[in-house]
Amino acid sequence: MDLINTIIIAIALAMDSFTVAISGGASLKKYSFKSSALVAAYFGFFQFIMFLSGYIGGDRLRIYIDSYDHWIALLLLIFIGNKMIIGYFDESEEIVFSLKHKILLILALATSIDALGIGLSYSLLNKPLLLPSILIGIAAFIFSIIGMSLGKFIKRILKNRSELFGGIILILIGYNIAIQHNAFGFL
Repeated sequence: MDLINTIIIAIALAMDSFTVAISGGASLKKYSFKSSALVAAYFGFFQFIMFLSGYIGGDRLRIYIDSYDHWIALLLLIFIGNKMIIGYFDESEEIVFSLKHKILLILALATSIDALGIGLSYSLLNKPLLLPSILIGIAAFIFSIIGMSLGKFIKRILKNRSELFGGIILILIGYNIAIQHNAFGFL
């Protein structure tokens, strides 16, 4: 039963990466499997590392970030989403979702903050470390590749509106993370 729960958690954690990858696949000017694999490697690696960090950090880490981790993710995703929307309206603006390491680093960090909390939970429950961290990284990798491919397909449908769509999706993911963490106090 623990393995099934871990697989479900890994898939759930991969959904943010999947959605961001969809917007990335829709936003990139040139799509290739190599670009898809690069995005997936970032997202998978960060899910893996953040889970490990949460597990190893234990209670000490929770004290420092638990009350505002969702705000960090929200702000990062709003920042990049807004840049994408501005880029849609202002053609002189550089495309924000790119394969630049700085952009991929921010997106990977923003989409993997939840894995930190799950790692912490596993630590507090004295659950195993290695298999869940690997499964979480693999799920994010696989779903990111699928998301990038789906984004490429959506780009054909949306044509030149894909950057606008991607920006809106990133902002909605940020708000969803904040709401899930009860950041607004009304849930």
